Amino acid sequence: MVAEIYFAAGCFWGAQRYFDLLRGVVGTTVGYANGRTANPTYEQVKHEGTGHAETVRVRYDPETITLGELLSLYFRIIDPTSLNRQGGDVGEQYRTGVYFTDPADRSVIMSALSELQKGFSERVRVECQPLENFYTAEEYHQKYLEKNPGGYCHVLPDMTEFAKNYIPSGAKKGD
Repeated sequence: MVAEIYFAAGCFWGAQRYFDLLRGVVGTTVGYANGRTANPTYEQVKHEGTGHAETVRVRYDPETITLGELLSLYFRIIDPTSLNRQGGDVGEQYRTGVYFTDPADRSVIMSALSELQKGFSERVRVECQPLENFYTAEEYHQKYLEKNPGGYCHVLPDMTEFAKNYIPSGAKKGD
């Protein structure tokens, strides 16, 4: 069985690389989610106020890595109190959010956000919404940091090392 969840974490390049390294993640795609226009381009999302968030679709094996684990790992790579900003990237398209397709995921996400809020005096700004739409980003954005290892990324190298070495709760020895 494969499940999916969508993470808006600022620039999608580093977030995709991070999730790709996790055991139990079977695939990722970057794109634009929960905006007001159909089939937007990167330039439209960046300059025309389409309302889309740069987002990573994460397909995963819930028997190896749980949604709760993915959420905890996601929280490690974002500043959850920033509104429309992550790292040096600023704008509505860089907001944080978790978008779900399975209504049962909502309670898991809301519980994780509630727990996260306990660690901050400022308000946590991570959206939790059903996925309204998702448009795959242009090919040159897919696996961008694999193709361009020196590319900018707000997800720091120590986080990618952490992801490589993370052992999910359902992983078997030797996985």
